[in-house]
Amino acid sequence: MWKTLLKPLHVAPPKIMKDIYQVINKVRISEKATLLHEVAGELVFEVQPNATKIEIKQAVEKAFGKKVASVRTANYDGKARRKRRADAGRTPNWKKAYVRLAAGETLDLV
Repeated sequence: MWKTLLKPLHVAPPKIMKDIYQVINKVRISEKATLLHEVAGELVFEVQPNATKIEIKQAVEKAFGKKVASVRTANYDGKARRKRRADAGRTPNWKKAYVRLAAGETLDLV
């Protein structure tokens, strides 16, 4: 009886690293992204909404072979589409990641 009382009630499963191709969806290329890349050496990616900053950093380092200094993320809500129709819907929510490369690292994606 005492052994059952001493066991932890919940044991979290081990964290499994996602595949890098599940984390990064695509590179966002826009005027703002190009300016950030030229001025600050930052890259802009569209990533999975449930991806963490650590997973994004590891995926970029593994995919491109470059050191990452920092990662900033922003969540975006999906837009409403076909509002006044019977088949009303929304585009999916998405996440944008701003990845700053380490000093001395360059990557030309454009």
